Amino acid sequence: MAEDQEREEGQERPSRPSTAAARRERRGTARPAARKDADGKSEARAKARPERAAKSDAADAKGRPTPARDRKDDKGSIFGRLARFLREVVSELRKVIWPTRKQLIGYTAVVLVFVAFMVALVAGLDVALGKGVFWLFG
Repeated sequence: MAEDQEREEGQERPSRPSTAAARRERRGTARPAARKDADGKSEARAKARPERAAKSDAADAKGRPTPARDRKDDKGSIFGRLARFLREVVSELRKVIWPTRKQLIGYTAVVLVFVAFMVALVAGLDVALGKGVFWLFG
């Protein structure tokens, strides 16, 4: 609002940038120009010709697949496996969001009310069907 008041009436607002690159440039967070390697070649040129870039950057680990790991099928001792299992259980229990006391009481009350309702429903159906069978077969 203050900027609008400070502007002169004849001056128009600059138009909004229409592309992401124009917005970045306006904010001053434009991506830097392609940097050059030690041999003077730009990264943009290396990306355009990946076969040459791979040969010149043999020491660079990027572009190569991750080497396969040699996995051993050795399971270890029973005590080592048990210790690992317990460590993993403890680490998983640390991730749990435990309920507060108030939440726990509320959840317990809901479960008890639901169980009481289901017991009453099953008992009522049992009594009603039992009386119906005795009335029918006498």
